[in-house]
Parts: sequence; C-alpha cells; structure tokens
Amino acid sequence: MHAFRLLTPRTPFRSGPDLRGVAKLLFALMLCIIPFFPASAGPLDEATSLFAADSFPDTAKAIDLVSASGAPQAGSLLEALGDRRLFVGGDKKLYFKDKSGAVFNALDGSKLALEPADLTLVRTNNRLRGAIDTAVGRLTLQAPDPARRRAAAEAVYKTRAPESEEAISAALRVEKVAAIKEIQQLALASIIATAPGKSDIDRLSAIEILRDNGDRDALTPLNLIPDSAGANVKNAAKSALTEINNRLALWSTAQNTWYGVSLGSVLLLAAIGLAITFGVMGIINMAHGEMVMIGAYTTFVIQEVIRQKYPALFDYSLGIAIPLSFIVAGLVGIAIERLVIRHLYGRPLETLLATWGISLILQQAVRTLFGPTNREVGAPSFMAGSFKLGLLDINYGRVWIVVFALAVFVSVLALLRFTPLGLQMRAVTQNRRMAASMGIRTARVDALTFGLGSGIAGLAGVALSQIDNVSPNLGQGYIIDSFMVVVFGGVGNLWGTLVAALSLGIANKFLEPFAGAVLGKIALLVFIILFIQKRPRGLFALKGRAIEQ
Repeated sequence: MHAFRLLTPRTPFRSGPDLRGVAKLLFALMLCIIPFFPASAGPLDEATSLFAADSFPDTAKAIDLVSASGAPQAGSLLEALGDRRLFVGGDKKLYFKDKSGAVFNALDGSKLALEPADLTLVRTNNRLRGAIDTAVGRLTLQAPDPARRRAAAEAVYKTRAPESEEAISAALRVEKVAAIKEIQQLALASIIATAPGKSDIDRLSAIEILRDNGDRDALTPLNLIPDSAGANVKNAAKSALTEINNRLALWSTAQNTWYGVSLGSVLLLAAIGLAITFGVMGIINMAHGEMVMIGAYTTFVIQEVIRQKYPALFDYSLGIAIPLSFIVAGLVGIAIERLVIRHLYGRPLETLLATWGISLILQQAVRTLFGPTNREVGAPSFMAGSFKLGLLDINYGRVWIVVFALAVFVSVLALLRFTPLGLQMRAVTQNRRMAASMGIRTARVDALTFGLGSGIAGLAGVALSQIDNVSPNLGQGYIIDSFMVVVFGGVGNLWGTLVAALSLGIANKFLEPFAGAVLGKIALLVFIILFIQKRPRGLFALKGRAIEQ
C-alpha cells in the first residue's frame, strides 16, 4: 500500500479536462436555476388549493386527495373537517383547531402561538360528511387501536362506499379480533350487495352474510339491491329482509323488557318503604317522595365534599352515600312520626293533608339550602358506559341499580324475618291490639317502622340520583307510581310490591311506543282502578290493621 502511494504521482493528469471542476460548475448552476422553477405540488398542496376554492365539488376532490395521500396528518385533517374545525387562512394555507381552540398548521401539525387572521371555515354538507366518514374509515381500518378499527369498519358498513372495497378487503385479511372481523365482513357484504357490476353469485353470498349476522343497518343495503341484479338475488334480499325484521322484533321485545325491569327496579326502591309504613301503620304518607329527595341530596353533598377534599375517593362516593342517606332520611322520618303523625292515628284524611304540608315544607327547605336548580351527581367509573348482549344495549348504571334494588329487597325481607324488630312489625301488622297486650311497645314500633320506610326511600334517592335530575321536585315524580305499586301488589306485602313494580315497569315500557309516556301512565292507572274493583286487597292480600279498618 505504501509502495503504491510512492509510485502514484501527486499532480493530476493534465492530458484531458478536469472533470471535478466541471461537476462543481454544473452544481453551482443548478443552485442558481432551481429557485426559478416551481416545486411540484404534492397531493396535500393540491388539496389545500381545492379547499380554498370554497366549492363543494372541489372539497369532495380534496377529500379524495387527502385520503389517498397516506400522509400521517391526513386522519387529523379529515376529522377536523368533519367536526367543522378546518379553516383556510388569508395566506391560503390550511389550519385546524383542536377541542380547546388551539390553532395548528394542518399540513405539518405544528401549533401556532397566534391565530392567523381571516380564517374561513371550510364548509361541508351531508354528502361531504358521508365522504369524510368513508375517507376516515379507509385511513383507520388497519389502525393499531382496536377501537379505531372497529369504528372505521362501522363507518364503512353504514356508508357502503364502493371505493372502500379494496381497503376493507385488505383489513379483513389481517384482522385477528373476531368481533371486528364480523363487522368488516358485514361492511364488505353491504358494498358487494349494492355496488354496480357485481355478479349474482357474489351478491347472493353477500346477502347471506347480511341475513345471518346483520342488524338494523343491514336493512338499507338489502333495500338498495340494483335493478340489474337477477330475480333470484332480489328474492333472496326480500327473504333476508323478512328474517332480519323478525329477529329485530324479538330483540326489540327483549330490549323493552330490560327497560321495563330497569324501571321496575326504580319503582321497587321507591315503593318498598311506602309498603312498610302503609302496611304497618295505615298512614298515607304524601311526604314519602321527599324522603327520596333527601337521599338524593345527601348523595350530592357527599360527592361535593369528596370532589373538593378527597378526589381520589370519588369512585367510593356512592358506597359512602348509601348508609348516610339511609340514616339521614330515617332520622327525618322518625322526627316526622314523633312530632306530627303520632297525633293523627285513626284520622286518615288529616294524616294525608298533614304529610302533604310536610312535603311542601321539605321542598322549600331544600330550595332555600341548595337553590331551585338541578344539581349534578356524577357516576363512578364502574357505572359508566354500556355493553352489547346480542342486539341488546345494556347500561352499566342500570345494571347496578337493578342489583342494588334486589339487594335492598332481600335485606328488608331478612330484617322482617330474622330480627326482633321484624317480628314485632309483623305482629303489629297482623293484630295491633293483640301485639300491645303481649307487651310490644306499638308506639316505638311505629316510630322505627316509619324511620325504616323513610330510610329505604333515602336509598332510592341514591339510585335515582344516577338516572334523574336531583332537584327539589325529584320525589313528586315517583310518589303516585309508588302508591300504584303498593295498592296493586297488596298493602304491606313485599313480594306483591316486587311483582307489581316489575309488572308496571314492563307494561309502561311496552305501552310508551304506542300511546306515549303520559297516555301510557293513564292507561295503567285506569287498569289498576278496574283491577282494585275486583280485588280490593291487590295481587297478594295481607291481613293488617289498615285492611281491617
């Protein structure tokens, strides 16, 4: 190597031109000439000019360009367009705002310190919004996040855009999650069933997939079979429509039944306490709804304290509110019985008027303390969201309320069956005079019974705070329904209260689609009036003082 260096001349060979000098000269010329030539516009640059044209056809072309570009920022740009957050500045550049109002350059994603002047919103219409959904779906069909892939497949399923066929097919080949794969199959089938130029064999296979696995969204592609399709394809589509409609009717019945059970659990919570006080004491307590209201406001106060001082305990707020709501409402109930009701036994009309007056006083007291407006009571994380069971949409909050109502029901049954207080309450219910002669302090039993019924109403307030507005009028919406449940099921009979609450809840949900909410309740009231004419003691008669009198 060193010998080679010694033999190599140090001066260049001069017999020809110096190529290195020529290359340097050409490079310098290029640097001087390039600024005079415009750079080739990329798809995003071309899309920017189309967005700036403020024309719906040009915007549609821009959407296609952005979707086909494969640029990392394409998804966020299209999402901003769909959410009406995409703007064209006075400098003809694209900008978008996030949910907080911060402004970003749409092409490179950089955040701007100041909002550019003369921002003009890029307009959209219904057709463009469909194109945006389709484009976003194509971009996210193979996203790493399963939730985004599922949302993208559902978007393609609903829009049935023929240009998405290749993308959905590619995503279907690599998808591993069974639930997402099923939606992708439905999306591909909906495209094949409606797109022009498909063979009858392909359409029949697509119709079979829609028939076997389709939901309500499958009805649209089956109704949009092209006229060019054969008679066998159209007949298969009609048969599939009939089968899906029948299946949807069954699932709709199941959904209404679930809604009815959910409503019945709320009525059960509101009526259990009333069934106890009415059955044992014979008191028509018109202030029972206000005990429910007190339980709801107790929950609100506890959550406010936790939000301000112990935010980490928020998910435990309802667990803390349950015993406290029972205690607060129970103590208020005992105070009402000791101060007012004990002086009115045997005078039902005066008791009704007195408890009505107490309800007005309690409502005004709450308005004075908390104001007349609705108060927010949040849901813990484990009660948020919903899940699918077949075609049933089930809310986690409602599930927990049903479980809570059944737990309260079983607890009350156990208290009446296995505790001394329960034994004394049943004795007083069956024969007050005989119970008194056996040494039972009926006045004490009355106070504790009224407190127990009021406390259970407070528990109902905890549950209702999750599904209804917490306001001074909260209890008024449930007092009439509670009396209907108690009278229909049988005064003082808890099993009758359970059956009546679930029956009325389910009946109400099945009547609402046909008669509306108000007429449905009127129809139920008329039915109960007629039923009581035939069975004055309700479904399950229980002998007690109120019945004897």
